[in-house]
Amino acid sequence: MKLLGIGSRIKHEKYGLGVVTNVTSIHYWVTFIENGLETIDIDSEFEVIEHLEDEVDSISFYEVESTLKKLLQKWSDVSEVIPIADRWKGGKLILEPKDSNLASKEIPIETFFHKIVMVRDRVRVMEQKINSSKVLDDQEKVDLQQYITRIYGSLTTFNVLFKIKEHHFSGSKSN
Repeated sequence: MKLLGIGSRIKHEKYGLGVVTNVTSIHYWVTFIENGLETIDIDSEFEVIEHLEDEVDSISFYEVESTLKKLLQKWSDVSEVIPIADRWKGGKLILEPKDSNLASKEIPIETFFHKIVMVRDRVRVMEQKINSSKVLDDQEKVDLQQYITRIYGSLTTFNVLFKIKEHHFSGSKSN
């Protein structure tokens, strides 16, 4: 079965006469005279009144956008949205100096959490850059990776702030 191109005209049993206005890998978007815009499966039953060749790859803008987002998240230092544990929402971090003559500092816990997530994301980017480096030899990469693992280990204290366990820091396991 050849794919219909944009502009092809069809007659659907349920929706009537329509024109194909978009094509994805699994659907036709069809504007029907009586029923407006509908999506129908490519392999659904309908009569082809006028077949126009599909001049473009049958991939939707949504599919392109989703793929691009995944690539950017994987290879850039743009961070994903990481949720804070519900019990900390709206809370504050209070830093009190030993000297009572000095003022305390209050920080919204979400602000502090955001900074922790940014540190984690930047360490991950640094790890990717080390691993893909063509200048460092394998031993140098291993040495630097050990430092990164220790950094993650030092940050495990903050795991209590994360809502989802998969977002936690993890360092090397001690034997």
